Amino acid sequence: MLFPGKTELLYHLLCRCVLPKETGGLEVDVVFVDTDYSLDMSRLVSILDSKLSSGLSTCSTSAGSDEAVLRSCLSRLLVVHCSSSSQLLLTLHFLETTLSSRPSVALLLIDSISAFYWSDSSEGGASLSKREEKLSKCSELLGRLLRDYRITIFASCRTIRRSSSGSSSCVEMDRPYLCRPWQCLVTHRLLCSKREADTEQMRHPVFSIHTSSSSWTGTRGSRTSFFKVTDGGVEFL
Repeated sequence: MLFPGKTELLYHLLCRCVLPKETGGLEVDVVFVDTDYSLDMSRLVSILDSKLSSGLSTCSTSAGSDEAVLRSCLSRLLVVHCSSSSQLLLTLHFLETTLSSRPSVALLLIDSISAFYWSDSSEGGASLSKREEKLSKCSELLGRLLRDYRITIFASCRTIRRSSSGSSSCVEMDRPYLCRPWQCLVTHRLLCSKREADTEQMRHPVFSIHTSSSSWTGTRGSRTSFFKVTDGGVEFL
């Protein structure tokens, strides 16, 4: 079975957080906001089970205790589904209450932040401010969560470009465009792409991931890494 690289990266981050410390995890809570309805719980459980099996292989644990550890990992995950930008906005509003009551939440995953871009654009008509109003408000709320609760936010994004008749810098044209408040919020960007497959990679596809730390004014640094996707999840090369 072939697995998409972006989704597998999200699962990798999620598992790294919810796994117990004795297996190399951080043992913290995660909120997963699923706007694409792409979260595959059976795949996530399979990855968690694989990592737990390898992490606890040196311990004398029974199958029953393995299941208890898996349940404990899943208890650290809160999943929220959103089918519109209005629902996403309300979710982020109520998330403040969740973070106050669950201080162990360390990571907010959003898959994806651009899910409602085209529907919002259609509703907004010719007015740019109307088209970007809800996402701008979401970005402002995310900024407040970052400031007040010191959590990490990781959001996937489809490639969306802003049409412009004028000249733009290479840095600005190289990034997906959503709205200025969102662009000002982004500090790191990961660009994931699949490499050409050979016979071995037909079973375990290899992806490149270009990571850059950036701001609205320009890119400060970058690096490229590679990983393959196996039945047990992401393995960096």
